Amino acid sequence: LLFVDEIHRFNRAQQDGFLPYVEDGTVTLVGATTENPSFELNAALLSRAQVLILERLGRGALEQLLDRAETEMERPLPLTPPAKDALIASADGDGRFLLNQAETLFSVNLPEPLYPAGLSNFLQRRVAVYDKDREGHYNLISALHKSIRGSDPQAALYYLARMLTAGEEPLFLLRRLTRAAVEDIGLADPQALVQCIAAKDTYDFLGSPEGELAIAQACVYLATAPKSNAVYKAQKAAWKSARETGSLMPPASIRNAPTKLMRDIGYGKGYAYDHDAEDAFSGSDYWPDEMSAQTFYTPTERGFEKRLSERLAYWDALRAEKNG
Repeated sequence: LLFVDEIHRFNRAQQDGFLPYVEDGTVTLVGATTENPSFELNAALLSRAQVLILERLGRGALEQLLDRAETEMERPLPLTPPAKDALIASADGDGRFLLNQAETLFSVNLPEPLYPAGLSNFLQRRVAVYDKDREGHYNLISALHKSIRGSDPQAALYYLARMLTAGEEPLFLLRRLTRAAVEDIGLADPQALVQCIAAKDTYDFLGSPEGELAIAQACVYLATAPKSNAVYKAQKAAWKSARETGSLMPPASIRNAPTKLMRDIGYGKGYAYDHDAEDAFSGSDYWPDEMSAQTFYTPTERGFEKRLSERLAYWDALRAEKNG
């Protein structure tokens, strides 16, 4: 039996070294890791292993650990019942941390049991588990973004707080909020993007912790704003079309004509200046001659996009009327 702790610290070549001995049964390999094995272990090694996930300990399991510790020490912890509850809550599912705190309490002679406030002063607070380049980081930022998309400001604030209090870089969070503004809100509320840029400027001006209030305000604004991914989908469709038809020339009437030669060969000829047309709308065809008109952007009926939908319908009707 070969037990390897923190097996993710072995590089790919070193992990490959286990394979022949695992396959021929020379060793029964047991590896432990705090990382996601899907990302950190070779596919070949992972395919020959059974993955067991050890979840964080629940309240009942943590209480059982303290009961065993008190039995081992043959005396109760010097805590009032509310303080014992606070100790268990502070462990955040980490049994090792809880036992370390219990060991500290057993090592001193206290004149009377501690209440929650005294316990807080006596023991260090557990720092939340958070690695800024590991799975927990991506899980929390995903939860923040999806809470905003799902219009849940309470959950969004919670995940924002989780990341900020754990030491996440505020500018990273501001970049993700700005992305959410253009991806999930878009023109349903154009002010969402303005709020994010203002929050970034405010944070740059105030710094932490005062500037974090601006980040929280932007987060709540996004979560409570009307939602639309119409521009996001339009961008993807337009990019796809551009890759497929990227060499087609625009109509001659709207090509740039800075020289006499260009004008002589027809560049700019027949261009209709929209401001000279009725309603400042000429109804011209701006698409390449070899390409039919496409519809990339279809606004929703939510928020400001409802007005945009009405405006586009009005222009479509005018265009049809002018072009017969």
